[in-house]
Amino acid sequence: MSVNIGIIGGAGYTGGELLRILVNHPDVAIAFVHSKSQAGKPVYSTHTDLLGDTDLLFSGEETSELVQQPGLSALFLCSGHGESAKFLETNNVPESVKIIDLSTDFRDESNGFVYGLPELQRDRIRTATRIANPGCFATSIELALLPLAKAGLLTADVHVSAITGSTGAGQALSPTTHFTWRNNNVSIYKAFTHQHLTEIRQSLTALQPGFDKAVNFVPYRGDYTRGIMANVYTAFEGSREEARALYQDYYAGHPFTHVSDAPIDLKQVVNTNKCLIHLEKHDGQLLITSAIDNLTKGASGQAVQNLNLLFGLPEDRALRLKAAAF
Repeated sequence: MSVNIGIIGGAGYTGGELLRILVNHPDVAIAFVHSKSQAGKPVYSTHTDLLGDTDLLFSGEETSELVQQPGLSALFLCSGHGESAKFLETNNVPESVKIIDLSTDFRDESNGFVYGLPELQRDRIRTATRIANPGCFATSIELALLPLAKAGLLTADVHVSAITGSTGAGQALSPTTHFTWRNNNVSIYKAFTHQHLTEIRQSLTALQPGFDKAVNFVPYRGDYTRGIMANVYTAFEGSREEARALYQDYYAGHPFTHVSDAPIDLKQVVNTNKCLIHLEKHDGQLLITSAIDNLTKGASGQAVQNLNLLFGLPEDRALRLKAAAF
């Protein structure tokens, strides 16, 4: 089986990460990689790690023609937030072409999209035609909390402190992504107002409909490139052993989310599609530490995981990636 895919917005970080995975996917053929800014140039001229892996050129053709080409199976939308909605308004994508959108535009499941967190709704993803890929912070925080929500045990406010690497801000330069500002520096941004809070609450209430407590989220910018560590705590009456059993049971059969008895660190997950979770109990509070790579499990790796589910392939196909570790 060959799944013919196209990528819109292929010059950014998520596009590059998708290509890094898909050039080695045994069941995928890349029909085109579209970029307005890099049209006609080799893909490896932008994503230099792909030198020797592909001779693809960025396409600058009209997207309306690209998405209509015969045999196209799936389309990844990797442009900025707000651009996917505009793209679908101006391009007539055939119903036979499945769409995986990596922006925020359809995470509320509007316009026929299904929220693409496999650990939450794998069966719905398998039968969908349009997938809204989750946000990176949302993925990490939701995976920290879903087992509690499933058991109806979110009975108090949830507190989250999470840090992300600079690639989470995208490729465009801004004062807070410039090396001289970001290096040797840590800062808070969008405290209590981060855009991922909406999808986090949507996912938690899908499992625990009566959940109405606050999710107090303080995000940090870290002085490194990749990875998210989220420290989440909330009231929990049971023991650590009971919590561990709850989490092990929930994630049994999910190939990428694992509960660790030992404390975890970011290097265990960077360059992988894993989420690692560690649990501690302190004075009536359960502390859940969750770690992912924001570009892989938090974006492009999860998008490929969704592609595999959409086309009946093994969920982990091309995603058994090893962390650099040191």
